[in-house]
Amino acid sequence: MSILALTSDTLIGTAAAGQIEYNGQFYGTDSNASRAQMQRIVQETAQATTSGTSKDFTGIPAWVKKITIIFNEVSGNASSNMLIQLGTGSTSYTTSGYLSTGCVTTTSAVSGGSSTAGFFMFRDTASYGVSGHMVLTNISANIWISSHAAKISTTAIINGGGSVTLGAALTAVRITTVNGTDTFDAGSINIIYEG
Repeated sequence: MSILALTSDTLIGTAAAGQIEYNGQFYGTDSNASRAQMQRIVQETAQATTSGTSKDFTGIPAWVKKITIIFNEVSGNASSNMLIQLGTGSTSYTTSGYLSTGCVTTTSAVSGGSSTAGFFMFRDTASYGVSGHMVLTNISANIWISSHAAKISTTAIINGGGSVTLGAALTAVRITTVNGTDTFDAGSINIIYEG
């Protein structure tokens, strides 16, 4: 099987049989007349969540349709819940228009919260460390859907979901807190994205 890398901005003619990489995306062909886009999965470099009030992942390509945020024992110095905000352009993050709800389930109770400023993740105790995933999926145009599930202690789990319509194509993800001033003090975080 041959591999061809295209360096032009435009596909010209019909793709040859084999595999083609074009503009960061992979295509598989079974004949000279057909071409099907294949998903490409990219893992970014993990960031330590041991300091700072937010962690940003930028430069997300326009072809991305799904992003998985991975939390590894992420905690903060106080009790503000977590918030995930989506960015467009180089430095602009959407801080309104989200429809987002999250809850915590323990062995004895269920509590919850919501936010219009970002995708809400329940974590109301400073000692809690979040381990789990939030999945962001593009449903059409610039509309993104979130869902998450994680553990925050040995006796509590969190889950939730939401939606937001961005004003332009998604290019970045920010992980922060509802009050924006609590600082991270343990753990790490990363993202995986795909087309």
